[in-house]
Amino acid sequence: MEPLSIIRDQLWGHYVAAVALIPNLIAGAVILLGTWLTALVFLRLLARIFRRSRMRGSLASALLTLSRILIWLVGLMVTATIVFPNLTPASLLTGLGIGSLAVGLAFRDIFENFLAGMLILIREPMRIGDDIVCEGIRGRVELITIRDTYIRKRSAELVLLPNSFLFKNPIEVLTDRPKRRIELIVGVAYGENVDAARQVIRDAFTDLETVEKNARIDVFAREFNSSSIDFLVRWWTGSTPIEEHRSRDEVAAAIKAALDRAGIEIPFPYRTLTFKEPLRVDHDPDDAS
Repeated sequence: MEPLSIIRDQLWGHYVAAVALIPNLIAGAVILLGTWLTALVFLRLLARIFRRSRMRGSLASALLTLSRILIWLVGLMVTATIVFPNLTPASLLTGLGIGSLAVGLAFRDIFENFLAGMLILIREPMRIGDDIVCEGIRGRVELITIRDTYIRKRSAELVLLPNSFLFKNPIEVLTDRPKRRIELIVGVAYGENVDAARQVIRDAFTDLETVEKNARIDVFAREFNSSSIDFLVRWWTGSTPIEEHRSRDEVAAAIKAALDRAGIEIPFPYRTLTFKEPLRVDHDPDDAS
């Protein structure tokens, strides 16, 4: 009967401990309810402040998410110390320190992207709607979260880039300003007058709708190519990709028409063949020609 008495005493001890823990559980539930209400009220108030301050939506969303995490972290820590009286704040913080090291090593990439996302949102190197180029990826920024940036390519595919990738690599923001400069190479034949060709190309920009009227137009003789003298032509137009395509189309057509009217040749590549021995040409005596 002695083993049965031991088991009975142990079960009774567990029952007494569970009954004694009920007030702590109720207090913990009240703390969790208070944490939920605090998060609800505080986040609504914070969202209203962000709207009045006209903060960017992506940054406001990230700050709200971070605030929610902090509120619930504090609430859960308080609840844990109440439900388990032997768990002190010091021991809890020590455990969190050891645990955070293990979690940090396991989820290093996630934390890295989170921190990079916060820095991107605060630094504001690009805005929603900007067209960017990063390591060969080109598209429009649709959304910036605390982990990923959504890039919509012009062919409609959606690319999710980790924020750490954008933070570590150079980003070319095409639409940082409403206007940007476009370049085009135009070649003319070697037999043409360089100054006359330059003037014809410059005059071709007259009355073009897609070219910025108040910006400088550059026409520089650039280099001696294999079959042409190449001019570097630069002008300013809208910064979006569709504005660039339209302007290139209009300028190329106008320059081609102007050079044709002036009788200036736009050469195609010439190839000269030389032979070590003279070529022998046989004539057919029956050929009347």
